[in-house]
Parts: sequence; structure tokens; C-alpha cells
Amino acid sequence: MEGDILIPLAILGGLGLLFGIILSIAYKKFKVYEDPRIGAVEDLLPNSNCGACGEPGCRAFAEQVVNFEMNPAKCTVSSETGIIKIADYLGVEANKEEKRVARLLCAGGIKEAHNLASYKGGMSTCRGEAVVTGGSKDCSWGCLGLGDCETICDFDAISMNKDALPVVDTEKCTACNDCVEVCPKGLFVIMPIGQKLIVQCKSLLEGDLAESKCSVACTGCSRCAADAAPGVIEIVDNLAVINYDLRDLTSPAAIKRCPTDAIIWLEGDNQFEDQKPTDLPLGRVEEAIDREVYYQ
Repeated sequence: MEGDILIPLAILGGLGLLFGIILSIAYKKFKVYEDPRIGAVEDLLPNSNCGACGEPGCRAFAEQVVNFEMNPAKCTVSSETGIIKIADYLGVEANKEEKRVARLLCAGGIKEAHNLASYKGGMSTCRGEAVVTGGSKDCSWGCLGLGDCETICDFDAISMNKDALPVVDTEKCTACNDCVEVCPKGLFVIMPIGQKLIVQCKSLLEGDLAESKCSVACTGCSRCAADAAPGVIEIVDNLAVINYDLRDLTSPAAIKRCPTDAIIWLEGDNQFEDQKPTDLPLGRVEEAIDREVYYQ
């Protein structure tokens, strides 16, 4: 009777031992070596997993840095001290990377662009409003001003001003691309902070028709293209388009004769931050607009 019990136990024990040996051999044979420095570098990163570096997360970025395929300075969220710590740990130079920030290609706020309707019923997002005939703006390319970009920004780098335009705080902006993806009009772009010449319009309408909808619309007059260095600006579908590869050739000369101020030379870091009140020319909506009423 005891033998009847011991035999199956011995078989089970033998099978367990056999499988254990097989698993041990398989582990050693197929074990993938991981550089311990990857974990160390990941711990030195802010772990925001924002994707601004071009990688899907901080772990993937750490792998690239350890393999010397990226410089630590590519992490736009890390502080200068944090980047230096990573560089010192790996024994590499902490290269300087030009900061990249989000820019809005529209200056048509509630004072500049005609508003066709005021939607009620709790619709308070740009994406929600955009599905209703493109939104409330007469200019179908313009910023809707309801702050989806402000809401989605994890770094509190975007705030809406009194003209219902998003102001990007370049100190806080990490170029994470979230505002680019959330804007239903595709108005945000990521560009080097040193890019001073910017066309703040995406309207493809021509001349007077564009200006009748927004006083700061690009009319496609081509004065900027004529005044800029050759190749810097061209007119495409009634819109001035800047060749950013020729940034070194840009100058304020390109904006001197713009009739609507659609193209600007940005001296400060933050767009729309220091907007000054001006006399509203023909084509603008009423000067006195209660922004809180607009948002209802």
C-alpha cells in the first residue's frame, strides 16, 4: 500500500526536478542582458513620459541615451542639473539643445475674428464645437478659444488670455506635442524658440474675403515674400508659408508691409502675452466683449 503512494510521488518529484532543470537551462540560454545603466538613467529622468524627446517614454529614452544614440539634453523636461547628472554618470558631454516650444498659427481672438454663433447647452470644448459646422467662428480655420489645449497640458504651460487665445509659457513648455494633437483646427506647431518670423494665420481665403472674416488674416498679398530674403517666404493657396530651413536669413524686414499684421517678428518668448489694446479697424468684431459670456 505504501509503495502504491510512493511511486507516484517519486514520479511527480522526478518530473518537477526535470522541468526545473529544463527551465534553468532555458533561462540561461535565452536570458537577455540588460545594461544596468538603463535603470539608473531612468531614475534620473523626470519620468513624465511625455514623448517630447521623440521616444514613447522615459525608459525608451534611457535606452537610447545609454546606447549613445541620443544626448541627455534631448529630454526637454529635465532641468539643466538633471541633464548634467546623467551626462556625468555616463561620461558624456551634455550638449546644448535649442529649446523647442509650441506656437499657435492664429491671432484671431474674439476681438479680431467674427463670431457667427454662441452655442449653449454645456458645449465647452473646441473639439465639441468643431463638429457643429466647424465651430462658431466665421473663419473656419481659426482658433475656437475654448481651451482644450490649456486643459490637456500636463505642465500648466498654456493659459487662455482675455482675447480667448492660448498663451504658451515657454519656460514651462516641453514641446510634448499634446496641444498639437488636441487642437481640432491643427493650429499648434512645435518649432525652435529661436524662430522669430511666424505667420499667425492658416486661412486659405483670398484678399478682402479673408480680412472680412478676421482683421488679422493673411490676405496672400505677397508683400512679405517680396521683402524677405529669396526663398524664405512663398505664397501657397493665398497663404504666406515660411521655409523654416532658412531661419538664418529671416529678418523683421518681411513684416514691414503686411497690411493686417498676420506675419510677426516675435521679439519676446511668449506669443500674445504682451498684447496691447489697439483701435479696431473695419472687419473686427465689437471691442467690448465679455469673455465669460462668450464661454457660456
